[in-house]
Amino acid sequence: MQTKPHVVVVGGGVSGLTAAYRLSRAGAGVTVLESAPRLGGKLAASPVAGVPVDAGAESVLRRRPEALALISDLGLDDRVAHPAPVPASIYSRGRLRAFPEGQMMGVPGDLAALARSGVLSTPGLLRAAADLVLPPTPVQGDVSVAAHIGRRMGAEVVDRLVEPLLGGVYAGRADRLSLRATLPQIAELAQGGRSLARAVRDAKARQAAAPGGSGPVFATLRGGLATLIDALAEQSGAEIRTSCPVRELRREGASWAVTAGPPDAPRHITADGVVLACTASAASRILGPVAPTAAGELAAIEYASMAIVTLAYPASAFTRPPEGSGFLVPSREGRTIKAATYSSIKWPWLGEALAAAHPGGGMVLLRASIGRFGEEAVLERDDAELAALAAADLADICGVGGTPAERRVTRWEEGLPQYVTGHSDRVGRARAALADSPDLVLCGAAYDGVGIPACIAGAETAADGLAAHLAGDRRSPRPTGPTP
Repeated sequence: MQTKPHVVVVGGGVSGLTAAYRLSRAGAGVTVLESAPRLGGKLAASPVAGVPVDAGAESVLRRRPEALALISDLGLDDRVAHPAPVPASIYSRGRLRAFPEGQMMGVPGDLAALARSGVLSTPGLLRAAADLVLPPTPVQGDVSVAAHIGRRMGAEVVDRLVEPLLGGVYAGRADRLSLRATLPQIAELAQGGRSLARAVRDAKARQAAAPGGSGPVFATLRGGLATLIDALAEQSGAEIRTSCPVRELRREGASWAVTAGPPDAPRHITADGVVLACTASAASRILGPVAPTAAGELAAIEYASMAIVTLAYPASAFTRPPEGSGFLVPSREGRTIKAATYSSIKWPWLGEALAAAHPGGGMVLLRASIGRFGEEAVLERDDAELAALAAADLADICGVGGTPAERRVTRWEEGLPQYVTGHSDRVGRARAALADSPDLVLCGAAYDGVGIPACIAGAETAADGLAAHLAGDRRSPRPTGPTP
């Protein structure tokens, strides 16, 4: 009689729980081991001013289908919500300015709109326009974002447009981040004709003409995107253990032996397959004794830490009503915050919940991001200092004064992997080093993209490949001796 294969998933974030859900549906028994006291990884929510507010990722990109497909599969379609149709701004050259239309990840495709925005200085604008007449500069190998876009359009486009957008996704620096790994769409356009601006303009036109191309860019769930974790955990059918770090992984014949939990009460688990859905540094530590080459590659992946400061203000605290969904702040502006979101304006469901919780007077929720790679010193300040720094920037930039009615500071240490030049090749080498062990797979934000849809896609690919391998093993005799 066939036995059900058993898989251990290391990591209880969205990647690990998606893999567990997929493997369970393929007929495997699954145990999820999470080192933290709670599930969710960078998806978390807690009440601020009486309403649930995301403290990590708050939305998914609609153009990638994986997240919304999973949400639908979990029966959550009725909770999908979209942002209000209000624009974002950028704080540049001392004041808030409209984000220029026609851009793609900060790369302008409409130079007239760029000029109207006032984001760039006159010399910066003239340098950007030089892209139209410069000779072709095909991308040679894996170059940094700043190297190629700066060559085509100048440093101001990189510093005031591209890097602020990348900062929200990676908290990284454009002179280190890989063009191919972080902006694959732009990297592909760069291989085409001469002008990058014209290539972006044409790509935006194709995008708008595609089915659904003119709809909202993002989506979330009412009650917070973090509620996706609750549904995944419940419907995965997996045995879930929190506060249970993996201490050792070793090969025992055709199986894996996993030791997890506290040192004084270790838990020993035998598994037919293992999914490492944890950070690259944690995966490196676990893989060290069994796959040192892969471990070495993963150990070289760097991370940026960051903090999210959520503040609740009475509407009367604003000298002028907040407009739009929020704004980005280039690092060259010398501010502590790198972005701010008017959360209760951007997300109508949140504004409605806030109004219901405070029927006697208006309340506005703001979310500010702090922390860039190489600038972690500011994160050494305590919560009160971080909140005060964020409030001071917000007072100067968007005119909110007084003491917030409530604040929450959430720290994400090793929150965002850095996709520096050579990243894709490094991940490829790590996976190649594991090729002889198809029952041991990697997934997570460190490998195939940091966004929620990318994490889900990577987890589904890893789970499907492992499930197919285990099904094949069970159709033929399993080896009993140790593998080479």
